[in-house]
Amino acid sequence: MNANERRRAGRHFLQIPGPSPVPERVMRAMDMPVLDHRGPEFQKLGKRVLQKLKGVFKTEGPVFIYPASGTGAWEAALANTFSPGDRILMYETGHFSTLWKNMAIKLGLQPEFIPTDWRGGVDASLIERALRDDRERSIKAVCVVHNETSTGVTSRIAEVRDAIDAADHPALLLVDTISGLACADYRHDEWRVDVTVSGSQKGLMLPPGISFNAVSAKALAASKQAKLPRLFWSWEEMIPHNANGFFPYTPATNLLYGLDAAIDLLNEEGLDAVFARHERHAAATRRAVEAWGLETVCRDPRLHSPVLTGVMTPEGCDADRFRAIVLDKFDMSLGTGLGKLAGKAFRIGHLGDINDLTLVGALSGVEMGLTLAGIPHKAGGTQAAMDYLRETAGN
Repeated sequence: MNANERRRAGRHFLQIPGPSPVPERVMRAMDMPVLDHRGPEFQKLGKRVLQKLKGVFKTEGPVFIYPASGTGAWEAALANTFSPGDRILMYETGHFSTLWKNMAIKLGLQPEFIPTDWRGGVDASLIERALRDDRERSIKAVCVVHNETSTGVTSRIAEVRDAIDAADHPALLLVDTISGLACADYRHDEWRVDVTVSGSQKGLMLPPGISFNAVSAKALAASKQAKLPRLFWSWEEMIPHNANGFFPYTPATNLLYGLDAAIDLLNEEGLDAVFARHERHAAATRRAVEAWGLETVCRDPRLHSPVLTGVMTPEGCDADRFRAIVLDKFDMSLGTGLGKLAGKAFRIGHLGDINDLTLVGALSGVEMGLTLAGIPHKAGGTQAAMDYLRETAGN
């Protein structure tokens, strides 16, 4: 703050779909002296978090941790499994699936992108059709986004796995659940995902800075034949070090302290209870949007995200102007529209360490902002959400 800025009382409402607010206990856990990352105390921490992460991903296999954003974990997933020129099948669910596709192109892969208008999730029947048409079995993998952060759509990964099986195709299954992990139910082993990509700053309630690859035995076998260059991202480099609780290079030591505490918070609440809380807050938010007479980005009721709600602004109404008014008047950050939705939509994050009162405060700010921005809407959205939360309190 400079000398000409006036202090704003109260806390800032961070209602973007990640980074999410960091709980006080996690903040305190990171407030530690930096450890010797080759010493015995760090070794205990390393072994502990590597083991505890498996429960969050619901896997018995290895989970690799990188000192990087989710983009790094995307690259790790691709670099460890493929060779230059490999064909992969990808599905356009929004901005982040598009960025992952662009990365694949830059790495020398040949992605085939199933296009959409960003208003829905993965249609598994189209995956199955494309794999059945691949009579030479040259497609090496199917890559999809579980929870598309740019739209508020959560695709059914079990259905994608069923489609691959129905086509009797050997393709690997790679899934981005950067914003879905620890918010929406996710089952790496049960759904037979080969590589799951995630990051620290969403449901894990940490600052940005670490990301993950959960890896199947099939993916590890594929990595031994893969020819894309990798060193920093190499699973092969990670495996022997991780076995002893260490890493092949300097890890994000204090973030790992925070990760340890964050997983404890999730386990104390119970993962199923965490998922139910997110579903309930998402349902309350959608009731508010419906009462306002606005439209969610996601058109399919089955696929509404428990992590965030994307809201379309009426034709001719600038979503970014609305967001700026909400930030200025109420000190609340809402997610911007990305890519095809720039200026046409805003996103309400309801993920991480929030409760009913947090959500009601956020929705009140949205409703007041709609009025101040002159966006046509009906009154009573916040009340509709409050009614739902009251009716379901204790559920």
